[in-house]
Amino acid sequence: MVSSTFADRPHKKLILFDVDGTLTPARKVNGLTPEMIEVLRALRKKYVIGFVGGSDLVKISEQLSIDGSNPVNDFDYGFAENGLTAYKMGKVLESESFIKFVGEDRYKVLVKFILHYIADMDIPIKRGTFVEFRNGMINVSPIGRNATMAERHEFAAYDKEHLVRAAFVKVLQEKFSDYGLTFAIGGQISFDVFPHGWDKTYALKHVTDEQFEEIHFFGDKTDKGGNDYEIYSDPRTVGHHVDSPADTIRILKAEFL
Repeated sequence: MVSSTFADRPHKKLILFDVDGTLTPARKVNGLTPEMIEVLRALRKKYVIGFVGGSDLVKISEQLSIDGSNPVNDFDYGFAENGLTAYKMGKVLESESFIKFVGEDRYKVLVKFILHYIADMDIPIKRGTFVEFRNGMINVSPIGRNATMAERHEFAAYDKEHLVRAAFVKVLQEKFSDYGLTFAIGGQISFDVFPHGWDKTYALKHVTDEQFEEIHFFGDKTDKGGNDYEIYSDPRTVGHHVDSPADTIRILKAEFL
């Protein structure tokens, strides 16, 4: 039985969305189009909705903010860092820590190896912030997170041909097989590193108490190795693969509105 929190919704179903490539173009500030805003507002009147992103809340807020609003108030659930930072109806829920799980000593060994590997990589350009530390994970980018949008697109095309990130992940999986870590490629320029089980399915632990009739998930990186794969293929969810925010709108209008 869904709690009184969502008693006003006629459908006792939860619809969760990946952020990059699903609700907005990758890392685009104020990336929600007027049509997407209109569709999400209409959807929220009927269903419970939430976002699940790998980035920290600051970055997700930049993308999903509507006229300066805080997205944790525009969605019923807000899950940053795969749910390691979690909100329900604007109120913060419990969180975990990547560094506590790994330990400082082993973390230093991991980061040192990653930085050496990137230093030796022969790719067209490198910009900066190659390892970004977050609460529930680290994000690794061969080109660097300071790349411009144009440089991101160029690297994404280069990576599609040369599989730079896939090769990097394979090396890390072999080298640090005893660390209990998952390496998931997402977005255009990076991949996430987090403990097993701390993928986007981690967000589901925050919604079990509501006993929704169905949980739907929309994402674009749904192939194995992509950072939407685990939650998309989880038996607790109904997965919807999308190729773009426009595709998300199309499916929502056809199946939910």
